Amino acid sequence: MNHDTQDAHAGPLAGLTVLDMTLALAGPYATFLLAALGARVIKIENPGMPDPCRENAPFLGQHGVSLARGSGEDISVSALNRLRGKYAVTLDLKREGSREVFADLLRTADIVVENYSPGALTRLGVDYAFAKSVNPRVIYCSISGYGMGEASANTKAMDSIIQALSGLMLTSGTTAEPPVRVGVPFADLLAPVFAVTGVLAALRQRELDGAGQHVDVSMLGVLSSLVAAEPFDLLEACGIPQRTGRTVPRLAPFGIFESADGYVAICAPTEHFARGVFAAMGRADLAADPRFATREKRVENVDAMHACLEDFTRAHPTARLLELLESHGVPSAPVRSPAAAVRDPRVTGRGETVPVEHPRFGRVADVMGPGLPIRFSGAPAAAPRPAPGIGQDNELVYGRWLNYDAGTLARLRAAGNI
Repeated sequence: MNHDTQDAHAGPLAGLTVLDMTLALAGPYATFLLAALGARVIKIENPGMPDPCRENAPFLGQHGVSLARGSGEDISVSALNRLRGKYAVTLDLKREGSREVFADLLRTADIVVENYSPGALTRLGVDYAFAKSVNPRVIYCSISGYGMGEASANTKAMDSIIQALSGLMLTSGTTAEPPVRVGVPFADLLAPVFAVTGVLAALRQRELDGAGQHVDVSMLGVLSSLVAAEPFDLLEACGIPQRTGRTVPRLAPFGIFESADGYVAICAPTEHFARGVFAAMGRADLAADPRFATREKRVENVDAMHACLEDFTRAHPTARLLELLESHGVPSAPVRSPAAAVRDPRVTGRGETVPVEHPRFGRVADVMGPGLPIRFSGAPAAAPRPAPGIGQDNELVYGRWLNYDAGTLARLRAAGNI
């Protein structure tokens, strides 16, 4: 498949073609990352049932952001974020003849990413077994709630369901509180990162043996593995509650503390940092207090330690606290709103968050979206193409890249294949 000039930026994955058979968030975020890394990503949507992310509020239009569409030109901000950098074609895989079109796409592809329910693509006849029969070198990545297999085929998975099952909801908050759902859709955004890791590893193996393979990523597996990275159950058995709210008792003084006008994060798990906290408080004498003289003693007396610290922080505005803490070398930061965080020049300057524009009207509102939070010394970053409309690139992909003639395209349209 010959890349056209819009693929000319030399990203690390330039030259690779990805078929994007994903919906919602987990799958589209994986292919967004692959596109940002330089791969050519072709998003395949059912013409009658396109990606539901296109219907997510809010919408961006000529007059800015709104909760409901004011016109057909208003586009979901979710779609603008998740579909950036991709080419969009339509293909109804339930129609007779569509599998042959998909096979033609497969012959030119390096990677397929899908996040349908297990078994759905097998019923359509376009699962990994079919892909492998057409192109033995293809890397076929499946992102699902519980991994592939009959046991999970009828079990629905959404981010909150996976957070609940993984134990994550009972690691935040305090013992007295109900379960806490992490506001960022953790499972939906972390599973695709592991999927991309798996795809890259499979590509490396293909360099060695020439064969593609199936990469199977479970959202529940991803979150559960991360929960297992901290010994919550063991700490509880040792007397430290699983849910410790704003503080981390075993690292005291460590946590989020109220200031006179907000909150500040303070992390002082070492003797050096703890003494810096005491100095910032104007209480260097606390280093000799038998309750706080060592980390072990601070952990034993964690309530007194943190109460003493918060009495100090509540007496000062955040800016003054940061000034005092930083002057004594203590790791600290203000607790910021998402709106402020995504506009920090330290991340906008590196392209880690980016302004989002309407494909036709440009930057009609101050909307920020995810960039690629990776910098390469030998691969310059490039501005991705805007999010495409449904089937926007049918002529380009089917006509120019697959060399379908006008008659074939007309026949596929008339039959409802594309």
